[in-house]
Amino acid sequence: MPLEESRAVVARARGTLPALDSMRAVASIAVLATHASFWGGAYAREGYGTALARLDIGVAIFFVLSGFLLSRAWFEQHAHRAPAPRTNVYFWHRLLRIYPMYAVAAVAALVLLPGNDDASLLTWAQTLTLTNIYADTQLPDGLTQMWSLATEVAFYLVLPLLMWLVLGRRRERLTLVLTGMLVANIGWLVASATVLSDTGANVTVWLPGYLSWFGVGIAIAAAAVRLEAGPDAAGSVRVADTLQRMGRSPGTCWVAALALFAIVSTPIAGPASLSSPAAGEAIVKNVAYAVIAGLVILPGVFALPSGAYIKTLSWAPLRHLGRISYGIFCVHLVILELVARWRDMELFAGRTLELFTLTLVISIAVSEVLYRVVERPALRWKNVFDRPSSSTSASSTPSPANTSS
Repeated sequence: MPLEESRAVVARARGTLPALDSMRAVASIAVLATHASFWGGAYAREGYGTALARLDIGVAIFFVLSGFLLSRAWFEQHAHRAPAPRTNVYFWHRLLRIYPMYAVAAVAALVLLPGNDDASLLTWAQTLTLTNIYADTQLPDGLTQMWSLATEVAFYLVLPLLMWLVLGRRRERLTLVLTGMLVANIGWLVASATVLSDTGANVTVWLPGYLSWFGVGIAIAAAAVRLEAGPDAAGSVRVADTLQRMGRSPGTCWVAALALFAIVSTPIAGPASLSSPAAGEAIVKNVAYAVIAGLVILPGVFALPSGAYIKTLSWAPLRHLGRISYGIFCVHLVILELVARWRDMELFAGRTLELFTLTLVISIAVSEVLYRVVERPALRWKNVFDRPSSSTSASSTPSPANTSS
């Protein structure tokens, strides 16, 4: 590859990556599809039921995206010998990005769904503070997907510490930190299936059980910035070169990802139902999801901008669907239950395709409205803590509009 073209590829890691917008759309629709399949009873269908259950892989894609998009600011600043991103600005951007839309969805679920009619003030408080998973094993109706948002928030809180561990000393310790995250992840999966199984809290969805997913995103961000910085960057570029070569072959990445997805769509990764998997099954599923999500994100970062893959995923309507995907994620379960009641669809009684289609169409429409009246207006406040005189304040953290939730 010519040097100029190679630099153009990796330089995209510092700006907007159009394919990643579209991957957020893919992830949100996958999550919606798996929930519609559960309601319609499709999980029990022989042959394809388990594959539909495994569409919760969308959460892994979101987590890898978050790891990549958020950590790259630290790697960029470090590569250019600039101060680390300001923590107060970073936290403020995260709050504006996720909370307004979440609050709307949470209130809608608690008010509109009959199953939440008896919600106590404590339930309201825990829901609005995203702390349900630390006190209960069950989330309110219409909000069961929000365990992943609570886990993301936990990641937001620890990311500055993780990046200090990686970059805050004279020698970069990326490999050591990522290894520690993986070990902690596997250890937590074992503990949550054994000694922590009767704690009365939803320990299986706490951050330690998903550190490897975020770690994959951090690794990709480090590789992209290291390649952009050139041969003078700290650390070896061997792994970065390998990831780049893989990302230049979108077809190979997707074939490998689909093959691995087919493997985990078997009992090897645990039951398709909501039954708790054994520790070994949980580990297989968790690690496989990390690899699959990494494989589908790599081309969005490293594939040639002039290639068919990036051009296809840069299609404006698909990118816009990615921009409103957080709204789809937040509201789709409320809409799914309302659609099921409207169409008189009994739980586990079929009509999965109808339920999926109606929920998707209505969720897109509602999310479009909320994007315009909630998300975009909220983001106008993102520069409150920026220093007007600083030339780097605008780039110290990724634009909230371009990051995953």
